[in-house]
Amino acid sequence: MLNKVPEVSAIFWAIKILSTTVGETGADYLAVHVGLGASRTAMCMTGLLVAVLLMQLSRRAYVPWIYWLTVVLVSIVGTQLTDLLTDKLEISLYISTAAFACALAATFAIWFGVERTLSIHSIVTTRRELFYWTAILFTFALGTAAGDLATEALGLGFQLGVVAFGALIAAIAISYHVGGNPVLTFWLAYILTRPLGAELGDLLSQSREYGGIGLGTVLTSIVFLTVIVGLVARVTFEHRGTYRTDPAQ
Repeated sequence: MLNKVPEVSAIFWAIKILSTTVGETGADYLAVHVGLGASRTAMCMTGLLVAVLLMQLSRRAYVPWIYWLTVVLVSIVGTQLTDLLTDKLEISLYISTAAFACALAATFAIWFGVERTLSIHSIVTTRRELFYWTAILFTFALGTAAGDLATEALGLGFQLGVVAFGALIAAIAISYHVGGNPVLTFWLAYILTRPLGAELGDLLSQSREYGGIGLGTVLTSIVFLTVIVGLVARVTFEHRGTYRTDPAQ
């Protein structure tokens, strides 16, 4: 099959950050405002994720809207997974952050041991794609736990959290451009965009008394989803144009 992951570009990172924000605000909206609760939201979103992931796995090449819908759903499920551990099981954020970090490290170790590469530019088999999506799920869960740990347990707050995680991502981007390992810098940035997007979502949606701007989860989710749809439509159009003009196709 052809590579199942899109080209890493500015649009890629923009959609990634927006999707993580939607994962944070969307999960809160379904659990609190719709009244599903954390457990039912997690079950419903997990079922939908499985259905969309099977659709993604059945394709032989990258299909933008299916891929990014999978990412958004993984974001929501990853958020709910961390929230369930914290809110329902009352597991410390320190423990959940460490546990998800270990799970992600184990995934990478097994993936590299089997395939001898962690590059996203070689997702050309179903087995590699399963490793990829497993790693993506754990990056979202880890990013959620680490973000909550930084802003709640360590008291950074939403605004400082956005600045702190943004600065870390900027440092990784600089490291990449001066010769840093592309695989390592990609996965570090991918992990950190999760707490950045979550803090951005909380900053925009939470009320002023809690340190947010007060736009609410509904408006924030709608605005970000609209932008995601627009960007995905753009990359879909560009992808189809490339597919039709490339003589190798």
